[in-house]
Amino acid sequence: MRLMVRGLVVAVAFVLGVWVMLWPVYVRPVVDEPLVADAILVLGGAHDGREELGLSLAAAGYAPRVLISDPYEYSGLVNRICHGGYSFEVVCFDPSPRTTLGEGRALRSFGANWSRVIVVTFTPHISRARHVLGECWSGELLFVDVGRELTPWRWAYDYVYQSAGYVKGAFVEC
Repeated sequence: MRLMVRGLVVAVAFVLGVWVMLWPVYVRPVVDEPLVADAILVLGGAHDGREELGLSLAAAGYAPRVLISDPYEYSGLVNRICHGGYSFEVVCFDPSPRTTLGEGRALRSFGANWSRVIVVTFTPHISRARHVLGECWSGELLFVDVGRELTPWRWAYDYVYQSAGYVKGAFVEC
């Protein structure tokens, strides 16, 4: 019984230690102020306002084009955005693979002659997306957070999901 309690204490201490170490990576990542850029890249994920934020940044004059990642089988929201009339260019693309890596590869292809891109995603994804996109494209990346509120369970899920993404990323190249 004593050994079980000791094991439980060690496991809880380990989990708390990992949580604290990864806090700046997932909970308080570096977020940038948007500057005039060549494009705005909206990463796929939950329809949590990221598409609207990307479009509003373009409407405010931060970039002449918005790239919308469309890895969905069907999304009415993205379909409307991709076929809407805007005063700026909107390019929708299906990344291959349908992951951040695929989005990085698309950025490399689209942005061969660009120097700065604003990237829109949500808090727990920023650090990993910065890493992946930075491996794929050599220009300046400015990350903007959609500011989505997350439940404690969602934070726990994203700690695991984003950490697994880092591990997976160690075995693939852009």
